[in-house]
Amino acid sequence: MRFETSVESPVGTLRLVACEGALVGVFFEEHTPAPDVVAQRVGSHPILDEAVRQLAEYFAGTRLAFELPLEPRGTAVQRAVWLALASIPFGTTTSYGTLAAAVGRPGAARAIGHANARNPLSIVLPCHRVVGTTGALTGYAGGLERKRWLLAHEGIAPAFSRAVPAAAPESRPRAADSRRRTSHRAPDRAR
Repeated sequence: MRFETSVESPVGTLRLVACEGALVGVFFEEHTPAPDVVAQRVGSHPILDEAVRQLAEYFAGTRLAFELPLEPRGTAVQRAVWLALASIPFGTTTSYGTLAAAVGRPGAARAIGHANARNPLSIVLPCHRVVGTTGALTGYAGGLERKRWLLAHEGIAPAFSRAVPAAAPESRPRAADSRRRTSHRAPDRAR
């Protein structure tokens, strides 16, 4: 059985969905594609209550990473991409191509982008941190304005943030060209 609640946030109402022991969805009202998830509305549920608390901390700027049990449902490739998203640090971005290489599918940036677009755990699995190779904003299930807001909230100037390898956040960042500037935060990957 699945349970759901809604929470107001700076990026609009979020629909949170959980099973007995894990969070399975965080969706925007205008989520594209629309989630096909049936769940029972509840006033309180331990996983949902904790997700609401951690999301509030994220939006308040006091939480940099989520510590929730997650159970995204998808294909093996989708789950590999979603797992890689979790390793992109707050305040950093990565490209689809870098993410593709990180999951062992170099040259499959479009397929990785498609898997990223199906991420059922928006914000918690930070697909908003994945940008185009040039740093430009690309699609986002909640819309580009939300993606822009989330990146700005994390101190990233879209189209000027530097992409670094997702699989190796401890490695040295690539040299930025004259049009880009680095975030003041640790390097990471983004969508």
